[in-house]
Amino acid sequence: MPKEMGMSKEMGMSREMSTNGRGGHLYMQTNEVKNAIIHYHRSANGTLTEVERVATGGAGSGTYKPISKQESAPNAFEGANSVILSPDRRFLFATNGGDNSVSSFAVGDQGKLKLIDNKPTGNAIEGRSGTAKSLAYSPSKDMLYVVHSFGPDHIRIMSVSSDGKLTPRAEKYTCNTPDKPLRVPTMGVLSPDEKFLLVGTTFDVPIAISGTYPDGSPILWVTGPDGETRSVASNAPDPDGIVIHRVNADGTLSEGSFQDGGGGSPFYIAFLHSRPDTFIIGYAVGDGVALGRIDEDGRIGVGKVVPIDTKRGKIAELCWASVSPDDRLLYATVFGYSNITTFHIDGLELKVAKDPASPIVEGDGTFRGLCGDVSSGPSDNWVSPDGAFLYQIYGNASKLVGYATKPDGSLEEVTSVAIPYNSPEGLAGF
Repeated sequence: MPKEMGMSKEMGMSREMSTNGRGGHLYMQTNEVKNAIIHYHRSANGTLTEVERVATGGAGSGTYKPISKQESAPNAFEGANSVILSPDRRFLFATNGGDNSVSSFAVGDQGKLKLIDNKPTGNAIEGRSGTAKSLAYSPSKDMLYVVHSFGPDHIRIMSVSSDGKLTPRAEKYTCNTPDKPLRVPTMGVLSPDEKFLLVGTTFDVPIAISGTYPDGSPILWVTGPDGETRSVASNAPDPDGIVIHRVNADGTLSEGSFQDGGGGSPFYIAFLHSRPDTFIIGYAVGDGVALGRIDEDGRIGVGKVVPIDTKRGKIAELCWASVSPDDRLLYATVFGYSNITTFHIDGLELKVAKDPASPIVEGDGTFRGLCGDVSSGPSDNWVSPDGAFLYQIYGNASKLVGYATKPDGSLEEVTSVAIPYNSPEGLAGF
């Protein structure tokens, strides 16, 4: 069972404020070369006010995108969960992709942050930037799992002390297979019982190697070892796009099991709140979402992909998702289309609610998605604990936008704040 951790009176007040209609707090990392966490106060009507910027003590990649070696592009690492809170909200953890390190913060009075520690993950930097990008925290094991875009050592682990100090460990794990030595995982997420770490993937060959066309759009088909042309996307067609590790008693991981993710590039994994064996998968190349279930042995089964409208062109890059607190709505970010689609969750059935649910947010015209369309590069999103508001990063538009959620799945903009250009990623809050 998780350790009992003390909570200050001020923290209790902040937590109460987040659940009684009086607002709360939201955190985002700038991913600038001198990385920082921006802390916003979230008012009762959903508007955001910047409270502070707290240095992580580590380096981000800035506007540079290591995945594609583009000098300036949003979504630097093709990842999610780069900023997370411990379940008791005592700590906030953040990756520093530029120098492959992780920072821990104490969350105190009125949600304010104090840097506790910054430690390297153990992976060396190759080239201009590292690629540490996704975090999962096990309170019962006091362990932090750090996913990197580039391997072979994709997953490193750190122990977390009772006061938030980090200790890097020697263990390392890969998402590669013998015939796929260049895979790009996206994120790691723990099952609610903390027995399994599920890792999503997006590419079997990174765009940094496959290259881009003169207009900046990526090359998606390459010649494989057998001389045949194949997609760079994971799980397309080989059914091995989700990697599952059993979590051992000491917090280390068992060898990964490569399983069928159900569609092309199973990018994002989010468990439902009230059904701990059931999760959503968002597909960057499959252009939709699906419901999956995991059994006691760590085997998964994935349902049919429910697609969005791709009349603008494939690949749409549906890459991030948030599940409403009541498990009735799913908010999916469509990176290539610069908007959001919502889905109804009804038992074991998924269906489109609103497509799109929000207007397009225009970027500056310098970035193109996989479909070739100009995009503002929306990345991480986050839904408030009461389900009333959804927040979305639009890196190429230099905006963090907040929406009021509607019962039919539509979204109404209520706030917008300026953020650094192209680099920001990660949202967490309460």
